[in-house]
Amino acid sequence: MRCDTRGFATLGLSALFLSTMASTVPAAEAPAASDHELAVWVPLQLIFRYTPLTTKYSCSGLEQRVKALLIKLGARPDLDVRGYGCTNLTGPDPLAGVRIRMNVLEPAGARPGLATHWQRVNLLEDRDLFSAAADCELIEQLAQKIVPLFTVRNVDYQAACPPRGPSPESVRLKADVLVADQTRPAAPPSP
Repeated sequence: MRCDTRGFATLGLSALFLSTMASTVPAAEAPAASDHELAVWVPLQLIFRYTPLTTKYSCSGLEQRVKALLIKLGARPDLDVRGYGCTNLTGPDPLAGVRIRMNVLEPAGARPGLATHWQRVNLLEDRDLFSAAADCELIEQLAQKIVPLFTVRNVDYQAACPPRGPSPESVRLKADVLVADQTRPAAPPSP
């Protein structure tokens, strides 16, 4: 049985031509993502175990820092963050962790929801360069374990946390987060 390869060659040349033409024609711009959408609150519970090499927090210090960061990421302010697995009553604890109960926003899809908008946040904006560097391991672990639980986009993340301690400007975490509107009423879903 003989196979005619002329059809395959023509098909290959046509594909090459089309791909070449596609690369020379400017692509149509993707529609801009809406700054507003409907979302619903979703309850989450988790245990966050912080494993430090350089910067250790007390249990209460870790609770406060994690709570502040979760609120910046868009968690509803009524969240509950409690120490978990702590071994020291005072001072830095090598086993500090937190138990988190929070509500986060996710797009409503076909469900009725509340009005939300995208907001750019910088998780380290309240820190000077040296304090931000001290948070390097915490930011690194939050980026890996907790940020994916939130509805975020355009994440700008870097955490270079060497064992002898990070240098200033070695850590950043910025993202667009979905936050609830306080002043705008929810628009009805479009058909």
